Amino acid sequence: RYLAVGGGLDVAPVLGSRSTDTLAWVGPPPVRAETVLPLGDAWGAPTAVDVATAAAEPRGGPLPVVPGPRVDWFEPDALRRLCAQEYVVTADSNRVGLRLSGPALARRRHEELPSEGMVLGAVQVPPDGRPVVFLADHPSTGGYPVIAVVEAAGLARCAQLVPGDPVRFALVRSA
Repeated sequence: RYLAVGGGLDVAPVLGSRSTDTLAWVGPPPVRAETVLPLGDAWGAPTAVDVATAAAEPRGGPLPVVPGPRVDWFEPDALRRLCAQEYVVTADSNRVGLRLSGPALARRRHEELPSEGMVLGAVQVPPDGRPVVFLADHPSTGGYPVIAVVEAAGLARCAQLVPGDPVRFALVRSA
């Protein structure tokens, strides 16, 4: 999953970043199959690293969530159902959002929601009822209701999940 290179990757930063914003397409080109990345100059000899391995927490969660600002747009048991069911990461997940397959969450209100600000970790539910967890490249606004928000403690784990991984949510604070 990780590759460390002495000297690092020598990709020119764009606006101070060496990663691609996949919504605005700002930054260096995304890495694709057969992309050749330039390496920086190694500085010094490699050193031995002795790291105690920590007990690995299951990647699938549970991810800690708090109620979102639009929990009232869903059926009364929807937040409980979100936390009682297992979801699976889909192949169309990326830096914008962790897209999940699994049981759909039923909405009580079906009218269109005006676009409103989105935060990192927002669990937005589009019309198909399948949750999407917003990640690093999430849009600044969105038009679907947010049922919950993943707390900061769970966001790093979200970024490590891959297609096929199971995901569970745990409510850590009620409304």
